[in-house]
Amino acid sequence: MPRTVLRFHGRIAGFGTGSGVRLVVGMWPRSPLGSFADVMVERADGHRILLAPSDAVAEFVGATYVFDEVRIVPVAYSRIGREITVTAGPLSARFTVGTISPLGRLLRLVPRGIATRPGWLRLIDPVARVLVPGARTAGSAGQGRREYYGVTSARAITGITATWDGDDLGALERLHPPVRFGFGSAPASPHIVEVVTTIVEQG
Repeated sequence: MPRTVLRFHGRIAGFGTGSGVRLVVGMWPRSPLGSFADVMVERADGHRILLAPSDAVAEFVGATYVFDEVRIVPVAYSRIGREITVTAGPLSARFTVGTISPLGRLLRLVPRGIATRPGWLRLIDPVARVLVPGARTAGSAGQGRREYYGVTSARAITGITATWDGDDLGALERLHPPVRFGFGSAPASPHIVEVVTTIVEQG
């Protein structure tokens, strides 16, 4: 049966805050939807929000993951040195990227051409669950689709400043409990990873 293969090239940053709000920021310079960024938010009470920059992104991401609320708002990011700034509707965040983490050094042992292949990611998914609790490399993307996370590099996030509707979200914390948007969470330790996300749609 013919398949459609969609690949998203970019970075994902995941971290918690002292207020209990947990954030996963996707920055995608190359994708089937063009260049865009989106933010997935889970509040301390478990309410899940998608901040998407367009109807097309909201429709695609909303069909792939699970949210209680979807907002279409301007989403932008920029990087100067080791600081990344993200604005998305009510959210304003700036976080500092550190050096390559032990996880990142481990990932570098796998050649990039292999690290992003769905077959490899399907094979190592059980290992990834043990090495990085909450993380997955393969799973369901909804509507009969399969999704694969090919992470090729990882750096620690060392500090944040973030507000929601002007209210301070607090200091940097672990991403705990794991977020519940899809089949897996980002690492509990605050990280930004380079990733190729592959979604395979059955024809």
